[in-house]
Amino acid sequence: MENTVLHEKFQQYVEAENKIEAKDWMPDGYRKTLIRQIAQHAHSEVVGMLPEGNWITRAPSLRRKTILLAKVQDEAGHGLYLYSAAETLGVNRDQLIEELNTGKAKYSSIFNYPTLSWADIGAIGWLVDGAAIVNQVSLQRTSYGPYSRAMIRICKEESFHQRQGYEIMISLSKGSAEQKKMAQDAFNRWWWPSLMMFGPSDSASAHSSQNMAWRIKRHSNDELRQKFVDMTVPQAEYLGLTIPDPDLKWNESRGHYDFGEIDWTEFNEVVKGNGPCNKERVETRRKAYAEGEWVREAANAYAAKQAAKNTTENSIAS
Repeated sequence: MENTVLHEKFQQYVEAENKIEAKDWMPDGYRKTLIRQIAQHAHSEVVGMLPEGNWITRAPSLRRKTILLAKVQDEAGHGLYLYSAAETLGVNRDQLIEELNTGKAKYSSIFNYPTLSWADIGAIGWLVDGAAIVNQVSLQRTSYGPYSRAMIRICKEESFHQRQGYEIMISLSKGSAEQKKMAQDAFNRWWWPSLMMFGPSDSASAHSSQNMAWRIKRHSNDELRQKFVDMTVPQAEYLGLTIPDPDLKWNESRGHYDFGEIDWTEFNEVVKGNGPCNKERVETRRKAYAEGEWVREAANAYAAKQAAKNTTENSIAS
């Protein structure tokens, strides 16, 4: 009876648009859902550094190189914000990273595709970060306070990333015939995986309705996907690029674009670990973690030394 009352009060609290903080009572399901979602989000930011980091040394100019470096650095920062938010729910960061390095944890399927040309960096910024913004803007209003506040800064930086990618695509699509062909090829390969980023259709999502009731999510997967398509089609038309979907057309009665069926078999295979770069991404993260052991040891030793020093100084002062 007491548990039922707590659940009812919790639901009323979030429906009144209040934020849940780390020390507040929350249902176990709410806590577990947040840990899963925030951890997946953090892992995606960290793994998302890899496809673009692959092109830092091959960027076509110093300007492009510095912009890409800044972007990859931002992604690392986003991962740190999100791991910190997850820790407020009582989960250990080392545990989350171990799950990523062992392949147990999930991250966004989009990062298991290869970056074959410089145009892919433009397509990722334009499409992948564009899709992320559509999803993450609504997460600024999520009901869990630490997650909501982390998203405010992340969204500001993602907006820069999207503009950076679109600028690359403008340069290529307005360039030589070879450059435009490169842009179209990248667009063809990243369009459908970008639509998959929003997750399964609402009817196939096991968590969507409950997450919306708890105000963790504000919009369904299909609503967000539709918003992204409606936003991106005019951008593609401005670039003079052809959207690789013969079923795409404007639906006057709906006031939205209709688009073709997503290949959910491909999506599920990538999520299961059978994508083009799944094994490579996990192995790269595992290798980076092992090679960074000395940095963690040095940081821990310094922290212990400072703590001992502060203890000594406090003892003398008292």
